[in-house]
Amino acid sequence: MSDTHAETVAFVRDTMLPEKAPPAAHIGVVGWARINLFSGWMNTVLTIISLLFVGFVLYEILPWLISPTWDGASLTNCREILAALGDDRGACWGVIRERWPQLMFGFYPAELYWRPVLTFVLLLVAVSPVLFADYVPSKILWFSMLYPFIAVWLLWGGTIWGPISALFGFVIGFVVFRIAVRFIIPPLALTVGVLAAVLWWSVLGPAFVPDLARLVPVALAPVQSREFGGFLLSITIGVTAIMASLPIGIVLALGRQSDLPLVKSICVGFIEFIRGVPLITLLFVASVLLNIFLPPGTTFDIILRVMIMVTLFASAYMAEVIRGGLAALPKGQYEGADSLGLDYWQAQRLIIMPQALKISIPGIVSTFIGVFKDTTLVSIISMFDPIGLSNAIRADTAWNGIYWELFIFIGAIFFIFCFSMSRYSMYLERKLQTGH
Repeated sequence: MSDTHAETVAFVRDTMLPEKAPPAAHIGVVGWARINLFSGWMNTVLTIISLLFVGFVLYEILPWLISPTWDGASLTNCREILAALGDDRGACWGVIRERWPQLMFGFYPAELYWRPVLTFVLLLVAVSPVLFADYVPSKILWFSMLYPFIAVWLLWGGTIWGPISALFGFVIGFVVFRIAVRFIIPPLALTVGVLAAVLWWSVLGPAFVPDLARLVPVALAPVQSREFGGFLLSITIGVTAIMASLPIGIVLALGRQSDLPLVKSICVGFIEFIRGVPLITLLFVASVLLNIFLPPGTTFDIILRVMIMVTLFASAYMAEVIRGGLAALPKGQYEGADSLGLDYWQAQRLIIMPQALKISIPGIVSTFIGVFKDTTLVSIISMFDPIGLSNAIRADTAWNGIYWELFIFIGAIFFIFCFSMSRYSMYLERKLQTGH
């Protein structure tokens, strides 16, 4: 190569090349499949085997699932419909079409279905400022605090003065606590407030309610607890246990870490006892044994008894989940709260507990999901939850022999609720994520 030619060749490009689209094999669906499914010969073989297995399962299940038997009036009628179409397999979905109100509402009077439906709608309104505080006005929190009493009145009916009396008991307890805390230490003040509320609920309130009901007769048609069933029963027990177990669990977790020996011993004993006993045992206690220890003639609603036992059971597990969050906090957080001059309750409310709850979100939601699914255990004590109702439906001669259709429907409804809680947990974790 001559020197003249060498001087005319540029070794550094002085113009930019035009942009080109990424290779089609590396982007989009093709790119994702190549990276995740066909990245090597082993992955390719496993992918093909998996696709064949999924295809076989769908080939076997889909014809059964899309069975045109929604108009079937009985299992025999469903089989006749399938036989007319030349098919010898298929689900009998007629049982869902005919019995879905019973699966949803149990034996609740049909003309009053609007009451549990309205209660569920109001539940969504009540929890919205708690779950979506950034998008919902905080003023709705007042309705959230009133909702439990409104829900009880809508579901069970009767005079409105019963729920108002129950609400007034909480007001009395809070006022007495605020007054007593000025003179005595907070634990004793809280005890005094609780005693004042119990006195109102057990003695004073029942004396005033009948007279108020006669003077101002605002009431709904009463519904007995034995008429509750299906998902109405499961949601009522589950939502109550979920809402009540979190604050009780927080108190138990703090009590377990208390420096007061009596408080710590009570909390540890309660948590370990509840966690060491199966839930079904507690339900039997609520159903059978509890009445033995009550004064003669005392009526204690069976659903209320079950809700109390399920709530206590969930609270013990919730306390351990929250205690794990408290233990995960660095010691510097406690020292920082002390350096700011905060007292114990201010430190817990403003610094310690928010961080502990954030850490504990996965465990808290897992406990919620477990509690909601455990409501099916009430069928063991002859309460007609969805599982109990499915047994009653199958006892009907028209549907004797139905199994999978009912259980698939029940499982799908439970999946919707539990999956929604799981997705909200993931949303909340992303929202509160502050580390990188």
